Amino acid sequence: MVATGMRQGQPAPLRLTRRGRIVVLTFFFLLASLASAVLWTTASRADEPSRGPAPTVVVQPNDTLWSIAERVAPDRAPREVIDDIRELNNFKGSYVYAGDTLLVPRGN
Repeated sequence: MVATGMRQGQPAPLRLTRRGRIVVLTFFFLLASLASAVLWTTASRADEPSRGPAPTVVVQPNDTLWSIAERVAPDRAPREVIDDIRELNNFKGSYVYAGDTLLVPRGN
């Protein structure tokens, strides 16, 4: 029996050839590329505004553009929201009437 420094019954340590190392590295590179593509796509979709029909509001008695603007976008300046409402509904006036349905900007 030749002494090899290994005990009998133990498997030999795994050794990769040059081709084997290239295959393993390529596999990990492709796996990392796929993971980053999935994460990048998911992150970019989170920043997009939601699609679909614009939200609407039915004007109630005693509502004004100012009160509607404060209600639909409390975190924005009412004057900016009023300008957006006018643009979305294609009107220049300042008065709204009970029962009117207005398109309003999406909340941010």
